[in-house]
Amino acid sequence: MQITANQLPIALLAGRGELPRVLVEVFKSQKRPYIVLAFKGQTDEEFVQDLPHVWVSFGEVGKALKCFKDYHIKEIVAAGSMTRPTLSEIRPDWEGLKWLGKLGKKALGDDNLLKFLIEMVEVQGYHVVGPTDILTELLAPEGLLTSEKLDDQAWQDIGRGIEVLSALSPADVGQAVVVQEGLVLGVEAIEGTDGLIERVAPLKRSGLGGVLVKVAKRQQENRVDLPTVGLRTVQNALKSGLRGIAIEAGRTLILNREEMIKLAQDKGIFVVGLASAQCHPEC
Repeated sequence: MQITANQLPIALLAGRGELPRVLVEVFKSQKRPYIVLAFKGQTDEEFVQDLPHVWVSFGEVGKALKCFKDYHIKEIVAAGSMTRPTLSEIRPDWEGLKWLGKLGKKALGDDNLLKFLIEMVEVQGYHVVGPTDILTELLAPEGLLTSEKLDDQAWQDIGRGIEVLSALSPADVGQAVVVQEGLVLGVEAIEGTDGLIERVAPLKRSGLGGVLVKVAKRQQENRVDLPTVGLRTVQNALKSGLRGIAIEAGRTLILNREEMIKLAQDKGIFVVGLASAQCHPEC
């Protein structure tokens, strides 16, 4: 029997959130062999409970590579949010120590780190794919996704958000910012977008609500850590009194799209997909 591309054994490096679950459902529907690499302190235990999986700590590179070999893995995909581990959480095995030695200063930034890890994995002969290579229909389209029109202040806040994120991009800090009538209420840090939205709730001023602007960093490695929004994003935006969400078209994943857009539509929150040229005017 001829094996097609979507039947090749694949390893899922799983973080938190809905995206790893969506990918597993796709693997199952394709009858594609897969293994979940679950990270201690990061991956949801309930998610992997009934799935084929192997638990690893950050730094257990040898254990991960053995897993790939044992399961005849050909492709690797990473999905879900992860927080940078503390030094005490990194438990390298012998192979991990060798990788850490090569890593050096690249560990200082998320994007450099991810690019390095992809290069190292590919040197081992594995093909790294992005979630969008499997779930192309999840990419945000360009244009207004709700009927709620954007006024001049909304566009000004979006422009201010892009200005801030463009300035922070070289420093490898966050993918999102909340702006209200020109005031930056908060920038995404290690807590992630949901944490950012929650953090700015008590900072809301009277008047028009704030706007969440979320775009990929200029140097973003598109195969991992692409910006992701979904139903929970709108639910949190409602709790924090935001009036809109602006995302980068073609480089942002939308989970539960129908439910997300319906809720935004019903509650009067606008959702707009921005062209990459708008998000990265310096390029």
